[in-house]
Amino acid sequence: MAAAPFEALFTAAEMRAAEEAYPGFPGTAPELMERAGAAVSHEAMRAFPKARRFAVVCGAGSNGGDGRIAARVLREAGLEAVETDAVEGCDVVIDALFGTGFRGAPRPDAAQLIERINACGHPILSVDLPSGVDASTGEVAGDAVNATLTVTFHASKVGLHVAPGRFHAGEIVIADIGLAPAPTESRRATAAVLRCVPLRAAHDSKFTSGAVLVVGGAPGTTGAPVLAAMAALRSDAGYVTLAVPGECLATVEALALEPVKRGFDWSDAEETIMAEAARADAVAIGPGLGRSADAHALVARLLERLSLPVVVDADALFDLRPTTRAHPTVLTPHAGELARLLARDSGWVDAHRLEAARTAAEMFGAVVVLKGADTIVQAPGGGSVVCDSGPPSLATAGTGDVLTGVIAAFLAKGLEPVTASAAGATAHGLAAAAVPYQAGLVAGDVVARLPSVIS
Repeated sequence: MAAAPFEALFTAAEMRAAEEAYPGFPGTAPELMERAGAAVSHEAMRAFPKARRFAVVCGAGSNGGDGRIAARVLREAGLEAVETDAVEGCDVVIDALFGTGFRGAPRPDAAQLIERINACGHPILSVDLPSGVDASTGEVAGDAVNATLTVTFHASKVGLHVAPGRFHAGEIVIADIGLAPAPTESRRATAAVLRCVPLRAAHDSKFTSGAVLVVGGAPGTTGAPVLAAMAALRSDAGYVTLAVPGECLATVEALALEPVKRGFDWSDAEETIMAEAARADAVAIGPGLGRSADAHALVARLLERLSLPVVVDADALFDLRPTTRAHPTVLTPHAGELARLLARDSGWVDAHRLEAARTAAEMFGAVVVLKGADTIVQAPGGGSVVCDSGPPSLATAGTGDVLTGVIAAFLAKGLEPVTASAAGATAHGLAAAAVPYQAGLVAGDVVARLPSVIS
């Protein structure tokens, strides 16, 4: 069976509903708990085959019940498994303090225990999710366990893939405990989402396989629109036009061979760009454009007039105001840019990524692509898509411009904006991961790997 383009990510409420739908529940709850605890013990023995002594830290709820069953099964296998708060001196700690129902910050006694678990120096296996992480949002309001391995049940949880929770999860193993599949509001993009991207067919020409117009550039930042344009071409767009201020044209001509180049004066920029847009299927606005009054006015006017899908990135996001567009609009901010749009600080965005993306999507009536280790694609009134295929090496200048070009190419090929954005973020991440070196990776390396990933 072919892999699905999206995987379900469960919230606490959705997981509770899946358990309650199990035949005979709640009378069959002990049966589910038995399977969960056994799965934890088996994964503990698989992942840590040399371990002989396990400290199992159990809370009072069902998560603690899973932990106690895991301890019993480990003892039946001839290993030492002590249900204790004494985490020092063991080989592995099993964290079964809090489960999916946890929200907020741990109480002081629990916080101190979590601190001891993190400081013990031993591998940590968390049951269902690291204690202290909100399963539904990934938010961490206080202390949270730093797991080496998380064994989660039935399907993965939102909080294991959205920062900061994702940074506490370690390796994630999903254990089947016999629950039926169920729809979820949030999803995780898989590599299979790239099968949604229509590649050039025998009957296509360069004009029918996706035409992209990139608008950007200013003296000193001409590399940004060039990266976006080249990324669009490497993402199988057939025709790319690069519109830049006239003083940047010679530099762009030297940097990029394949895109068509058009220079504009600020006095006629709007009409020059609108004329080029007549031949395009999607437009990317903002890479390296600058934050001058002229640039700001141009962005506002283009968003009013363009009847094409538009990706708004980088400088075009600066001081952006909500507009009503009848055509697909994708905003691609990083945390700092989104914080400015929401009049918050970037620390708040980092701590509340899902809430921030949803708020911005509603405010601007657009699909928001909140970039990061867990890039979040959020449509107004819809569920979130988490794209976490990218390695840490993507945290370097210019890779955001590359992502803009990829998404613009996929929009130009006719994909609706959520799928285009999720496929773009996935291709972007996989291309970076395919670079044979990670230290010192630059944006151009990602561009070069895009064709092999998309193909």
